[in-house]
Amino acid sequence: RALPDARLFVGKGKVEEIKQQVDARNASLVVFNHELSPSQERNLERELGCRVLDRVGLILDIFAQRARSYEGMLQVELAQLQHLSTRLVRGWSHLERQKGGIGLRGPGETQLETDRRLIGKRIRTINQRLEKVRRQRTQSGRLRRRREKPVVSLVGYTNAGKSTLFNRLTAADVFAADKLFATLDPTLRRLEFDQNNWAVLSDTVGFIRHIPHDLIRAFHATLEEIQKADLLLHVIDATAEQRHAHIQQVDKVIAEIGASDIPQVLVYNKIDMKPGVQARVEAHNGGVPSVWLSAATGEGIDALKHLVFEMLNAGAREQELRVPAHAAGFRAGLFDCGAVRAEQVNDEGGWTMQIRIEPASLTRLCREHGLDPERLH
Repeated sequence: RALPDARLFVGKGKVEEIKQQVDARNASLVVFNHELSPSQERNLERELGCRVLDRVGLILDIFAQRARSYEGMLQVELAQLQHLSTRLVRGWSHLERQKGGIGLRGPGETQLETDRRLIGKRIRTINQRLEKVRRQRTQSGRLRRRREKPVVSLVGYTNAGKSTLFNRLTAADVFAADKLFATLDPTLRRLEFDQNNWAVLSDTVGFIRHIPHDLIRAFHATLEEIQKADLLLHVIDATAEQRHAHIQQVDKVIAEIGASDIPQVLVYNKIDMKPGVQARVEAHNGGVPSVWLSAATGEGIDALKHLVFEMLNAGAREQELRVPAHAAGFRAGLFDCGAVRAEQVNDEGGWTMQIRIEPASLTRLCREHGLDPERLH
């Protein structure tokens, strides 16, 4: 069909064909890989004699099974209520309206208004609670920025292996499974480079094609972790036949949430399932670098960590400072942000320090502790 049927989405002949399959298989559910209008959903259920679920409804059902944290459960409930609110119109038409004089309203209209009011009230309550969670996240993010710790976010199509890679990089024990949307809640862990250097790594929800805008809005708090990142690791399933389409879809969502200007690394995962493919780094001059690895076996992980460290420290400069004895707080700040390479006590009771740090970070530290950067060199 050139256009969907307004009443049934598919044509009458296709409905008959589906009905035959439903009867032959004794099916209790038909899933459409498209977004159906409320009226189309009801009309199809009437024609097919069983429950009909569209793409958004299926995704929300999966989300409801995966949510573990308080925030995740709130986000799923918000998305479900926003989806349900569009399905209230004429949803109670089986309750016949009473016709009569002035002031008489039928039970159908009363039920509809009651449901709409209750759902609206619950949506406002959830939004208030999510705003509180968002403020808490902002405070913890402020603390990370104060310590000058860069943030690296894992993004990618669902089931690309993000959580497995997260566990491999951080030695964490985050739930990872061969399932859609196994991770709904953002998880933060330390990504260690060496004794003095580490970053914050965050694992986020997987993306899908044709992601409904209600879901993007509902998961705004989760997607904030991506917006605030210094580097994105775009994880790709190297075995997926449609991986190029998946890459485009993830890039589209990244652009929708305003994170397209954040540097990226393309991480082609699952090379252990592709015979003849070796772990390697492909550095494109001026473009997006890519790493081929296996999160399951660990092959290529060290190369990825080295590349991430180099990209996070691309603007840092090696320099030597003479830090006076009264500037112990400034010295602690340098250690805090992992800038110190070596130090020794000098003749004046202070410290001679070899550091690697970005000029802006050094200027900020000096300003906080009332020091002149020129006098330290």
